[in-house]
Amino acid sequence: MTIDSPLPGTEPPRDCPRCARLVELRHECRAEHPDWWNAPVYAFGDPGAWLALAGLAPGKHGANRTGRPFTGDYAGDLLFATLADFGLSRGRYDSRIDDGMTLDGAIIVNSVKCLPPQNKPTPAEIANCRPFFETQLAALPNVRVIVALGRVAHDAALRAVGGRLAAFPFAHGAVHALPDGRHLVDSYHCSRYNTNTGRLTSEMFTDVFRTALALRDQTSGPNSSTSPR
Repeated sequence: MTIDSPLPGTEPPRDCPRCARLVELRHECRAEHPDWWNAPVYAFGDPGAWLALAGLAPGKHGANRTGRPFTGDYAGDLLFATLADFGLSRGRYDSRIDDGMTLDGAIIVNSVKCLPPQNKPTPAEIANCRPFFETQLAALPNVRVIVALGRVAHDAALRAVGGRLAAFPFAHGAVHALPDGRHLVDSYHCSRYNTNTGRLTSEMFTDVFRTALALRDQTSGPNSSTSPR
């Protein structure tokens, strides 16, 4: 299986050795499911995007299987349907990397590239992957708004732009003016658990993207002299 990144030169190697626990799980998955992707999952979307979606990490039966963020599990069903509603995708999402769907104006960048056990990366694993996440955000000069899908992504985005975590507390629907001139919008993660428990509804998720769209024209982008203060 071959997958190209929209941000070449910024991705970890397929056999990235940085996290021993994640490497062990990768080898287990390769032995159990040799036809899966089973490697760091690349960014996906439009390199000229105005909107960056900061995810957590690949799901075992989703991105770790297919090789494309949020593809193949419930979280992707909700995310890609919402992106389509806002005109941020082209083609039809069909839970497969060969479904022909592309993103237009949006890009997905995970804060952790490899599958973690129980979908819970450790602080050390998040830190080990931070250079890739930060490099990718820096390679997106047109991004004006970042939507963080969950607390881990929120913290990673703040660290990437030099923001103090205590000054920007995570809360669903919260909007943060970042030190580099962009805006960060928080959302609960669009996981099946969060939607099944009612913590996140489709209406709440839609509102996050309405907020992001409203902010697009108020935000000049990173390090602009006309960025909002």
